Amino acid sequence: MSRIMKIAIAGASGKMGRMLVDTVLNADCVELVAALDVLQSPMIGLDAGQFMGVTTGVKISYDSVETLEKTQPDFLIDFTRPEGTMSFLPICQELGIKMIIGTTGLSPEQYTILRQASKNLAIVFAPNMSVGVNATFKLLQVAAKILNNGYDVEIIEAHHRHKVDAPSGTALRMGEIIANEFNQELEDIAIFSREGHTGAREAGTIGFATIRGGDIVGDHTVLFAGTGERIEISHKSSNRQSYAQGAIRAAKFLNSKDHGIYDMQDVLGLK
Repeated sequence: MSRIMKIAIAGASGKMGRMLVDTVLNADCVELVAALDVLQSPMIGLDAGQFMGVTTGVKISYDSVETLEKTQPDFLIDFTRPEGTMSFLPICQELGIKMIIGTTGLSPEQYTILRQASKNLAIVFAPNMSVGVNATFKLLQVAAKILNNGYDVEIIEAHHRHKVDAPSGTALRMGEIIANEFNQELEDIAIFSREGHTGAREAGTIGFATIRGGDIVGDHTVLFAGTGERIEISHKSSNRQSYAQGAIRAAKFLNSKDHGIYDMQDVLGLK
């Protein structure tokens, strides 16, 4: 029988946090042992399963050090914000808690800190943990290899009104995959905004368009526009369940690792 993996969830009272709580409670081989959130959350001190009418015995806490020391989870699943992720990192390093990070908007400097930490800590870091999105990444790699000449590339993404970073981490990762197949660095060929008299589109660039509104969970479309034809590769999320399921798969993958930084392509065996 497989050992039960103990899970802590950061941002437990948010929309993604609640989906993670629900998924962990209904998954095999995992156990919810800790739930964290910011002090301002109205859920502090309440049961992590209260929103779904379930008593888990795990109360949502704002004291991450005390809670993680006391519960000793195997994994921390973190879909919060960069400042939250950076605050959890040294605690997890000290306690040997493996990290599954779905936070977006990390700066290059923060990502460097993650890579340094991975020398002695096992981390899965992915801007999108959906299995479908990661299958889309693989399709884009193939498409970009074929359509690397005579096609203009545009990446269009849409998210809910509360998302604070743009473009999304998923859109940026799509751009990185395509740029790599073009033998370029994304930062050298990305066009993030257009306004006024921009002139003709420069060949070999990758354009980004961002939409924010309503409660859109996450839509991404990559357009390869050639002469006389268009190829569109799209992924649309109707809820956050796929991200949570991907996080559980990441935990199972990371269970046998003692250090290193991995992404969902590693988890899914797509590399």
